Formats: sequence, C-alpha cells, structure tokens
Amino acid sequence: MTLLVWLLIILQLKHFLLDFVFQPPYMWRNKGTFGHPGGIIHSGIHAWMTFFIITFLIPSSTIEVRLGIYALEFMIHYMTDWSKMNINRIKGWDANKNPEFWYLTGLDQLVHQLTYLGIVTVVFINIHIAKEPSCQY
Repeated sequence: MTLLVWLLIILQLKHFLLDFVFQPPYMWRNKGTFGHPGGIIHSGIHAWMTFFIITFLIPSSTIEVRLGIYALEFMIHYMTDWSKMNINRIKGWDANKNPEFWYLTGLDQLVHQLTYLGIVTVVFINIHIAKEPSCQY
C-alpha cells in the first residue's frame, strides 16, 4: 500500500510541475483552441510522464493497463483544459474580476486530482489481479 501512496504523491508533484512550473506560454495560450499542438503537447507530456512513472515505480503493472491509462489521461487532461479555457473565454471570466474564474480553476484541478486517484486505483487492482487471478473485485 505504501508504494501506491508514493505513486499518488509523485503523480501530484508531476502535475504541479507540468501544469504550473514548466508549462510555457505556447501551451497555456493555445489550450483553448481544439486540436492546437500546444494543448496536444501539454496533455501528451502529462500522459507520457504518468506512463513513465508507473513503469518505473510499478513494473509489475501490465503494459495494456499502462497504455490504457496513457490514453485516458491524455483525453481527460486535454478535454478538461480545453473546456476550462473555453468556458472562461465564453463567459468573459477574468482572474482579477470574477470569482467564477477561480471556481472553474478549482474544478479543473479537482478533475485532474480525481484522475490520479482513479489511476492509482486501476494500478492497485491490476497488480493484485496479476498476483491473484482468482480474486474477485
């Protein structure tokens, strides 16, 4: 169980670094344009790093599960960011004028954190089923 807690902590740290510290303007300025490389690259880096972290920390997880997590995290991250950017734009919400901007930013971050909790749950089930194939979940 301790390894899964570390996985969650590392995924949260990864999220902070990639979403706030190392995200260049090219990415955050263009996440609201559907299909723009800035948003695709941003979400792809998130998904790739999650794949790498799981592969390194929990090599007993199956490649199928890791690839499924990669695809789902990419889609969830991309659509969450794209939606947030467009709702803010359509509503005209501004960080300095509208509390709704911050409510939506909080919702965006909640969705990302719940995604990581889901990822840890899937990995937990995967490694336990691999050890005990007859176990019912």
